[in-house]
Amino acid sequence: MKKVKLEPKEFWDDMNWGRAHYSELVKNYPDKWIAIVDKKVIAAGDSINHVEEEAMKKTGKSNDKIPVMFVECGEHIY
Repeated sequence: MKKVKLEPKEFWDDMNWGRAHYSELVKNYPDKWIAIVDKKVIAAGDSINHVEEEAMKKTGKSNDKIPVMFVECGEHIY
């Protein structure tokens, strides 16, 4: 049976911080991708790839260890 790889506690702490501060993030980063580390936005931009790359350069962590979320302002059709 294959083992499920769990993200570290810090990953979920940062993701939960982003959810808890979402209204503030919408004001500062509308319709942007953001990366969060240590409960701070460390990268933001229009491209998820650019945000992940910038976050990896700043932290030295792999992108699967850095929470990235899209801060949606308004409605979008996907």
